[in-house]
Amino acid sequence: MITGLNHITLAVSNLERSLEFYTQALGLTGHVKWDNGAYLSAGELWLCLSVDEPDSKIDYTHIAFDVGEAEFEAFCARLEARSVTRWKENTSEGASFYLLDPDGHKLEIHVGSLRSRLTSIATKPYSGLVWL
Repeated sequence: MITGLNHITLAVSNLERSLEFYTQALGLTGHVKWDNGAYLSAGELWLCLSVDEPDSKIDYTHIAFDVGEAEFEAFCARLEARSVTRWKENTSEGASFYLLDPDGHKLEIHVGSLRSRLTSIATKPYSGLVWL
């Protein structure tokens, strides 16, 4: 039985550039790096950066990171000051800032939880919504 998310690995073209972005811009904790990769964390989430050729995607697949409501505006302002590229505007419950990392991976900075999302869709259901 699956008990949770273990880790996420992202292909990156330039390890130093990605390390700087994930530790300095997003504030993840760096643990180790080697010639072709690095391990970082955000809370209990383990993120591996692996040197490879990133493959661009055009779908909605993305990684969302938590940030506290009180920190959201200042955090987003810091990202905008770095001239990050935004890939989407928020249209759903909870504050969100959608950005691309240096290799074009789609990321989201989000205030909210599964509970807050379910509460929101209970009052404004998605088309075809079925509760499991």
